[in-house]
Amino acid sequence: MARNFLNSIRLLEDRLDSELERDASPLGRIIGRIALVISGAVLGLVLIVVGISRNDQSTIAFEAGTVTAASFAPPDESEIPEGPLGDAIIRGKAIFDNPGVNAAAYVGNAMACKNCHLDSGRRAGSSPMWAAWGKYPQYRNKNKSINTMEDRIMGCFRYSMNAPASASGAPPPAGSDIYRDLQTYFHWLATGAPTGKDMVGSGYPELELTSTGYDPQRGAPLYDQYCSGCHGPEGQGAIQPDGTVVYPPLWGNESYNWGAGMARVDLAARFIKANMPFDNPGTLTSQEAWDIAAFVDSQERPRDPRQTGSIDDNAKRSFAGQESFYGKIVDGHQLGSGGGAR
Repeated sequence: MARNFLNSIRLLEDRLDSELERDASPLGRIIGRIALVISGAVLGLVLIVVGISRNDQSTIAFEAGTVTAASFAPPDESEIPEGPLGDAIIRGKAIFDNPGVNAAAYVGNAMACKNCHLDSGRRAGSSPMWAAWGKYPQYRNKNKSINTMEDRIMGCFRYSMNAPASASGAPPPAGSDIYRDLQTYFHWLATGAPTGKDMVGSGYPELELTSTGYDPQRGAPLYDQYCSGCHGPEGQGAIQPDGTVVYPPLWGNESYNWGAGMARVDLAARFIKANMPFDNPGTLTSQEAWDIAAFVDSQERPRDPRQTGSIDDNAKRSFAGQESFYGKIVDGHQLGSGGGAR
């Protein structure tokens, strides 16, 4: 009912705008503006009367074009409490921002959580952790299982941070304080957020495949133009001597492995469209985002930990139906063997 009413308000506003254009008199413009204000107030009253939650109201407002960012805001760092809870939150953020230093035994590359979840997991449209926290436990088709948040973080260590190549050879063990601190940080970021609800700004915004699809060859010059200044001409990224990741490697031994979500062209394109270039996000066209993602994800990277037999067998078992270059032949090389650039 609220959506139907919203459509009526839109039609009313369009009509009033047209009337304002035709009626140049001061009185006419004043009356028109008053009517617009009244229409907005009536919409808000109806939303309250029909009992729509604040989160649903935000979603409707977002769809109506009146909200351009997430209406939810995580607490400021100045609000971190003192004592053991605050200490855990601070440790969790430190791990999130720089796991190669603060969880070094379980990180096998030069990636950090904040590379895919920008602004320390706070930024809307960058799969923020305040939105992810309330959506677990959930079923994931990737492993055909109900996943807790700890399971999900374990998967990020395994794939995005390539734990098989770490000193331990595996993600942190179940029950590790690393998970406890990260979850404490996520829980704090989600202070006041609803549980089990889709939130405006969660995940990466959807991006339809263009009519011309995606092409690594089209993406190569775009990568050079928009991405190489930060991520390097060979996708090597920028890393400080202490191991702090400034800009993450996008392929090669120090990047995410073939099992990571970002190795999917569609997911990478959504992230790129919403968040890149870093200093001017949202300026790329959808086609540019798809083609850059195709170029990046058609490069060789560490092997998929799920592979126990041949690349072809694993492609059928783990990548069927996905927008992935895993197992494909590119420039005469079958992708998926792992290692550096092809």
